[in-house]
Amino acid sequence: MPNITDTVTTADGSCPVRLFTPEGQGPWPGVVMIPDAGGVRQTFFDMAAKLADFGYAVLLPDVYYRQGDWAPFDMKTAFSDDSERKRLYSFIGSITAEKWASDANAYFDYLAARPEVSGTKFGITGYCMGGRASLIVAGRVPDRVAAAASFHGGGLVTDSSDSPHLKADQIQATVYVGGAENDASFTDDHAEQLEKALTAANVKHKIEKYAAGHGYAVPDNGSYDPDAEERHWAAMREVFAANLTA
Repeated sequence: MPNITDTVTTADGSCPVRLFTPEGQGPWPGVVMIPDAGGVRQTFFDMAAKLADFGYAVLLPDVYYRQGDWAPFDMKTAFSDDSERKRLYSFIGSITAEKWASDANAYFDYLAARPEVSGTKFGITGYCMGGRASLIVAGRVPDRVAAAASFHGGGLVTDSSDSPHLKADQIQATVYVGGAENDASFTDDHAEQLEKALTAANVKHKIEKYAAGHGYAVPDNGSYDPDAEERHWAAMREVFAANLTA
């Protein structure tokens, strides 16, 4: 799959990115893929390449660029090893909603300037931490997002003032949320609250629960589920095909 490595200048520095495109001649609709808490790694290179093969120019950013040359996480031990778990959560906590929005504007500026990319509105998709980021961006950068997808995202509904569901009335995008079963970070009650917020805001959306655990769509996660992964690709293709045009 054709791809290039590059950097995107943000308000806080330089973010390494990789841009994946389909074979052939573009331009194609642009999509930003936000990784899970483990950050950019080979699994996400493979996932971005697969999404690109569906007909999209896919930007995969190193969302932890503020950490400098950080050591990769081993997802088999990232949550069981105490020191690694603390490092992981410190990385997650370092990216505020304001930083997600600011970075997204920089990613969208980059895509808009690329000859491989068409259109002025984009898709965004994410997993776990990235699933939350997708909805944050949809609510805080509404005029640039045509479709937002969240897979096993956590923290979509919280008591915090920066909870994504509180910005539902700002969202212009079509939203898809694929939750996981028995997931304390996105419970049935959270799903109901998010449903009510999006409906009240007249946001076109779909919220589903997958019969799989948190992390189901990412192959190097311990809770990876092949059937749920295939379902998530089908759902993402559907929402992007309906809302992103070349």
